[in-house]
Amino acid sequence: MEKTIGEIRKEMQAAKMEELPAFIKTYETDRRAGVRALVDRAGRRLAAYEKEWIRIQKMQVYENRYADCHFICGVDEAGRGPLAGPVVAGAVILPKNCQILYLNDSKQLTAKKREELYDIIREKAVCTGVGIVGPERIDEINILQATYEAMRQALANLTVRPDILLNDAVTIPSVGITQIPIIKGDAKSVSIAAASIIAKVTRDRIMAEYDAKYPGYGFASNKGYGSGEHIAALKRLGPGPIHRRSFIKNFMES
Repeated sequence: MEKTIGEIRKEMQAAKMEELPAFIKTYETDRRAGVRALVDRAGRRLAAYEKEWIRIQKMQVYENRYADCHFICGVDEAGRGPLAGPVVAGAVILPKNCQILYLNDSKQLTAKKREELYDIIREKAVCTGVGIVGPERIDEINILQATYEAMRQALANLTVRPDILLNDAVTIPSVGITQIPIIKGDAKSVSIAAASIIAKVTRDRIMAEYDAKYPGYGFASNKGYGSGEHIAALKRLGPGPIHRRSFIKNFMES
């Protein structure tokens, strides 16, 4: 008995990526418009997957270049620019030839995709480390030095010592490990992209907690960045305990 279009749709939706070629071959001669649409959809899904696979292979160029190093660690930060909250650094050592699709600069991903990838990274990584430096320390030593401090913390929180660091654009002072700074590295290296996601998700969760603790500033939505809503609230309510005084002077004086 011929399968209904509904049955074929369920089959396509349940198919794993490696099963799609067989699905397409099975139904590509079916002349029903609904089935042809499903075959086309399966083809687009497969093409998108293959395109993503190629992109991820290209993002392993640095990992391949330094393949003689046993433990390659990506390092990145989140939160250098906001008016409030901490700067957070992530450090991630992925296993050799790790194939996690959709790794990218965290800012290029939706919040949902970042959360999904956060869990996958934590599950598959050799180890991950996080460093957090709060607003008072940022005001004390400036944001660049606070970023370096957060990165050193993240490295110290790894359970394995890296052989080499792939950093997003910076060279971290006072670290006795070979470092490779890569401009826009979170879009060029899977290790740095993974660190970017760990840092971003960690910081976003912190800011959501601060939103509940210090309502009115919109921290859950603006994450401490200088949105119009945030600046208006800052002028109306005054600075809160997590605002960076060195960042908000101009807003408070205007």
